[in-house]
Amino acid sequence: MEMQTLLVKPAQARNAIRFIFFVCGLGLASWAPMVPYVKLKLGIDDGILGLLMLLIGGGALFIMPFSTILLNKFGTRKVIILSGSCLAVVLPVLLIANSVPAIVIALFCFGMCMGGIEVSANAHSILIQKLFDKPILSGLHGTFSIGGLTGSLVPGLLMKAGLDAVYVMIFISILILIIMLSMYKKLYAQTDETKINNFYNQGKTSESQSKWSGWVNPNVLFLGALCFCAYLAEGSMLDWSAVFLHDEKNAPLEIAGIGYASFSISMAFMRLFGDKLIVHLNHSTIVIAGSLLAVAGLVIAVISPSYPGALCGFIILGFGASNIVPVLFSHAGELKGISSSASIPVMSTMGHSGQLLGPALLGGVAEYYGISASLLLVAFLMLLLCVSYYIKQKKAK
Repeated sequence: MEMQTLLVKPAQARNAIRFIFFVCGLGLASWAPMVPYVKLKLGIDDGILGLLMLLIGGGALFIMPFSTILLNKFGTRKVIILSGSCLAVVLPVLLIANSVPAIVIALFCFGMCMGGIEVSANAHSILIQKLFDKPILSGLHGTFSIGGLTGSLVPGLLMKAGLDAVYVMIFISILILIIMLSMYKKLYAQTDETKINNFYNQGKTSESQSKWSGWVNPNVLFLGALCFCAYLAEGSMLDWSAVFLHDEKNAPLEIAGIGYASFSISMAFMRLFGDKLIVHLNHSTIVIAGSLLAVAGLVIAVISPSYPGALCGFIILGFGASNIVPVLFSHAGELKGISSSASIPVMSTMGHSGQLLGPALLGGVAEYYGISASLLLVAFLMLLLCVSYYIKQKKAK
């Protein structure tokens, strides 16, 4: 494809989508420091708070299956900007809401915004990756992690400095809105998306596929099932790492949270270098070796007699799991006969189902057999991911 036929240069679009991924991580993580504030303001207990937290995932899962319609009708750029702008509006509402019904609506809308921006940003990234003809998704997901670390640290520091929580969230919202509006023209319009898809798919995907074609495509469903396992591993760290370290490895309560931090930092680090690794090693090696490394990390965490060894296991898990999802999304963008706007919503929905529903499943296992058994179940699923992917790749050859 001659680059002069596109209104935006690929390098510009790649830099712009980096900012979008940063915003996605920033917006999601900035909510975490505000949870105690909202809990105190509304006077709710931990049980009600836990149910409210499910609304974020519920909102994301609600919008993701319908994203194909939105992406086909308006293009990924408009969905990115609309979702990001709505996110900027919703964030302060989370702090302003003064009743449980109000926070229910706000959290559900927050989840919808996050789901919309994640699906559209990944779909847009796959278009850009095609133009570069080399991996870029791992680095973009690493930028998401940097945004997450920023969102988890900066609001807390601002509040510690004396700024009211509502004003902190307004500041984050203004920053998100500025980034969204400034990046708009640096992303590809729908006409350019059509050109790119037609060039790389010989025009086979634009007109003939149905809005729900991803949900009946066996290759997309297979990749979605693998995403379910990978996201479940991430969700298990978010929800259970601190409890595991405290209850089973006797870590002091005040440092139990370092388990998820260790996992997140190792994952972010590897994603920032993931694109170069993929070029040198190839997709298959990244997924197979990464999933085996993840299994090893989980097993080490479980069998270690003390929490320092378990922390090492979590770091190894982060190294291994870091680039699996970006590679799976890249595979979705390479499938023949279906566009990324049809495949990515399916994979995102199935993946986030693992992240949302998985920890509840693990909780049921932990209730009867202990948290160690839950983590070993995650290890088994990652091993299943490895074996299934290997068999699929062998058949493809």
